[in-house]
Amino acid sequence: MKKVVVDVFGGDHAPQEIVNGCLIALENQKDFSIVMVGKEQEIKNCLLGQTYDESRIEIVDAVDVITNDDTPTVAIRNKKQSSLVVAYEYLKNNDDAIGLVSAGSTGAVLTGATLKVGRIKGVSRPALAPLLPTVIPDKKVMLVDCGANVDCKPHMLLQFAQMGNAFCKSVLKIENPKIGLLCNGTEDHKGNELTHETFQLLKASNLNFVGNMEARDILSGEYDVVVSDGFYGNVALKTCEGTALAMFSIMKKAFTANFKRKIGAALLKPAFKEVKKIMDYNESGGAPFLGVKKLVVKAHGSSKGKAFSACIKQIVDFDNDQLIDLMKTYFENAQMETQND
Repeated sequence: MKKVVVDVFGGDHAPQEIVNGCLIALENQKDFSIVMVGKEQEIKNCLLGQTYDESRIEIVDAVDVITNDDTPTVAIRNKKQSSLVVAYEYLKNNDDAIGLVSAGSTGAVLTGATLKVGRIKGVSRPALAPLLPTVIPDKKVMLVDCGANVDCKPHMLLQFAQMGNAFCKSVLKIENPKIGLLCNGTEDHKGNELTHETFQLLKASNLNFVGNMEARDILSGEYDVVVSDGFYGNVALKTCEGTALAMFSIMKKAFTANFKRKIGAALLKPAFKEVKKIMDYNESGGAPFLGVKKLVVKAHGSSKGKAFSACIKQIVDFDNDQLIDLMKTYFENAQMETQND
C-alpha cells in the first residue's frame, strides 16, 4: 500500500490538528496509509479516544522540531532528529512512500525537498506552485513560482512554465494549457530584462504561450499557468490573499451596519458561503513543490484538520495521475532534443 509521510510537528496547530487531518484523510480514502513523524508519545496522546484503522498508521519518532526562527539550510543539515528531516529521510529511503506533507517553515520544507529528495534530472530549480481559484466556476490557475526562487534567470522561468504545463496536462486534464508571463503590462515590450529574455524563450518554445499578463488578471480565468520569479510571484499571491480577506471584512461590516442590511445579508448568506468556500484554502489543500523526485505539498502554516486532509488527498491524487513520471519524461525528452540540436 502506498504511504504518505506527514510532518506532524510542522505548523501553527501541531500536533493535534495535524493528527486530526490525517484521520479525516484516512476516513475519506482507502487506498493509502500514513506515516506520522514527530514526538511519538505526543502523537499517541492525540490519537487517544479516536476511531481509526491502526493498520494504516505508522508512527516514526522524531524528538526535535524546526521552527520559523531557524535558518532553513542550517536546520536541515544540523537538526537531524527534527520531524521534518526524519520525514524526508523516510520519504527518500522507502519506495512505497509517495510523498510528504508539511505545514512547517516554508524555507525548511523547500530546502529539505531539494537536499534530501533531490531534483528531477534536467530541472535547474524546483518551484512552489499553488493552485488559485478564478472567476470561472471550478477553474483553477497555477502560479509558478510563488516564493521558492527569488533570484531567477530566464531559462529557470522557462522551466517553471514547462512544469506548470506538465502539471495541467497530468492533473487538471487540460490538453493545451494557456501560459502567461507576469509583467507590468500586456505589451510585448513591457517588463524588465528578465521578462524580456523570458518572453523570447517562451515565444520560441512549443508551449501555448499567450503573452505577457498583468497581476490583476491572475484570477480572471483566462490563463492556466502564470509564470513569475519567486519574488514577484509571492507579492502577487499575498496581494490576492490580502485583498480577499479585506473584501470579506469590508462586506461583513457593510452588511451588519443596520437592521435592514442584516435582513439582506441573511437572504444572501448561502451565496456568501459559496464564495467563501471557493476562496478558502481549507477546501483546496496546499501548494505542490514541482521539480523534485517525489511529491511534496506545502500546507498553509495555519492549516487545521480539514485543510491538512485536503493536502494529503492532493498527494494521493497526484500519484494516481502519475505526475512525477510525467515530469521526469518531459525533462528527459527536453534534454534529448537539446542534445540532438
